[in-house]
Amino acid sequence: MLGRGGAEATAAGPVDLARGRALYEENCSSCHGSELQGQPDWQSPGPDGRLPAPPHDETGHTWHHPDTVLFDYTKLGGNALMAQQGVDFDSGMPGFGDILTDRQIRDVLAFIRSTWPERIRDIQADRTLAQDGAG
Repeated sequence: MLGRGGAEATAAGPVDLARGRALYEENCSSCHGSELQGQPDWQSPGPDGRLPAPPHDETGHTWHHPDTVLFDYTKLGGNALMAQQGVDFDSGMPGFGDILTDRQIRDVLAFIRSTWPERIRDIQADRTLAQDGAG
């Protein structure tokens, strides 16, 4: 839920959308695009066998995942998270846990969520609640 001054409240506490936007530009936009548009042909593996960076806007699949998956994927990186789940997957997504704090990762994810239409935010929030309830 968005609050005053561009802050969003999450289970982990308030986040800063302006800082999230700045961190996204600095750390994510080179792959995922300055408009969150992702790389061309993001659903088809490139010559190296890896999928290009997907969009983080409503046209991608980011919103299909609950918050914990998005957080862990960002913090650990795709290969490490998938390996924890017993999946051999060659992801181009690096882990940012040594670069960004947990709060900064939450800020980036809150910024990304803030760009989605309300209907998409609601669906993603329901998925997060469903997973949290299943844990």
